[in-house]
Amino acid sequence: MGTTISFKRPDGKEVKGYLANASRGNAPGVVVIQEWWGLSENIKGLTDRFALAGFDALAPDLYNGVLVPYHDTEAANKEMGSLDFLDATEQTVRGAVQYLKRNGAKVGLTGFCLGGAVTIIGAARIPELSAAVCFYGIPPEQAAKPADIKVPLQGHFASKDDWCTPQVVDAFESGLKAAGKAAEFFRYDADHAFVNEQRAAVHDREAAELAWGRATAFFSKHLA
Repeated sequence: MGTTISFKRPDGKEVKGYLANASRGNAPGVVVIQEWWGLSENIKGLTDRFALAGFDALAPDLYNGVLVPYHDTEAANKEMGSLDFLDATEQTVRGAVQYLKRNGAKVGLTGFCLGGAVTIIGAARIPELSAAVCFYGIPPEQAAKPADIKVPLQGHFASKDDWCTPQVVDAFESGLKAAGKAAEFFRYDADHAFVNEQRAAVHDREAAELAWGRATAFFSKHLA
């Protein structure tokens, strides 16, 4: 459904991404951020799905063409470890937001795993954003603190997650409440990456569909 495009970061560098447009011409935008595997078919499928739901959707390729197979967690960890999260957010992701904003549309940001952490950094550091939806990822405090969040934030987290643990989620949510931020967090009795339907071992269709409905309703409300 979508297509690979090139777009410019604020610093002028060209990067690639996967773009899927809504059927109407004046649609709001959603930038979709990959898991630690790279710009996978699962992420492209979710980007297509946002387009079908009425959003122009763009998934920037944060790994510049590198795609890690699902079984190779060591390679995925290495790629994620070598990613400059602040540069990726303030340049590549912000460039994607600016690309979708060209027609004056409001733009939201969402991401999964690694992309969930990037989403929260973006909610603190990308001025053109109007809303953010994070899936099972929270960055270290030096990258973004609860008090730094500048847009309405929705979060989806797994109770059986040993990476983005319930304790980390609870602490971040408490920080948001203490700072008076507009945020809502949901927990699911599921594993990390429960939205990824290409990974049968962790995919939970019921939880994924519930989260999807909440995310699209949230974006429809804040990007209208």
